[in-house]
Amino acid sequence: MVISLKELTTKELLAPGHRLCAGCGPSIATRMALKAARGPLVVTNATGCVEVSTTIFPYTAWRIPWIHSLFENAAATAAGIEAGFKALGKRKNTKNHIDIIALGGDGGTFDIGIQALSGALERGHDFVYICYDNEAYMNTGIQRSGATPRGASTTTSPAGEIIPGKRGLKKDFIGICVAHQIEYAATASIGFPNDYITKVRKALEVNGPAVIHVLAPCPLGWRADPINTVKLAKLAVQTTVFPIYEVEDGKYKLNIRIKKPIEVEEYLKLQGRFRHIFNPKFRDVLEAIKQDITTNWERILRLCNVNP
Repeated sequence: MVISLKELTTKELLAPGHRLCAGCGPSIATRMALKAARGPLVVTNATGCVEVSTTIFPYTAWRIPWIHSLFENAAATAAGIEAGFKALGKRKNTKNHIDIIALGGDGGTFDIGIQALSGALERGHDFVYICYDNEAYMNTGIQRSGATPRGASTTTSPAGEIIPGKRGLKKDFIGICVAHQIEYAATASIGFPNDYITKVRKALEVNGPAVIHVLAPCPLGWRADPINTVKLAKLAVQTTVFPIYEVEDGKYKLNIRIKKPIEVEEYLKLQGRFRHIFNPKFRDVLEAIKQDITTNWERILRLCNVNP
């Protein structure tokens, strides 16, 4: 299944004039996702960059029903919306379907909101959860999150003379979601819009919960030129830093096969948050990052039953 341009909504459901940064990856991810809308749509949005910058009182950039959730309860809010529409349908004896999207950043998803998401997935509520991943708490000061990769310098994992940025691996968010035995989960990148929008449509068509994890670079937090946002989103895939795959009924499928990965240095050198790892004293950190990438890519290939 590949969604065609004719199937996309021509309406801009996220209006121009919001106050997100130039080159903002999450704004691109949000706009693309809304292009996959099939009909009536409600969005609940966790606190974060997208929420605060699109709804500065008394203005809103949303042209659809939209609800602000707290950091921790976007999935619970989506579950409540779904339950409310079900009850309304029974009361009025109607079967009108409403699509529901819960939207949150990596901080509000990988960390603060994981309990509400886990509960909603376990109960089987019919909604799509989209995590726009910019790999840190960008809205509150660029603190590290469970999605921050090894070596990245943030305000709570600063690179210095001794500590080389964040220590430890990025959380396997899709693996956590798949463990709930949901019908559909997928990774995506704003650098590959057709793949991403198609996956959002597939997720909306699932009768039950579905999850999309989309990489959405942040120029401010990544200390990158805004002109390179989409380039970075592509390079993350082309270097196998961020594998693109989907899981349908527990079966993994690789969507973008990278036969000759680009050297990861080409990706890292465009980001100020990794500048320190090119210092010879942190050479071991760069090698550890490379090993993380290789290990994870090989793991995904095995899960997808694809030969290296």
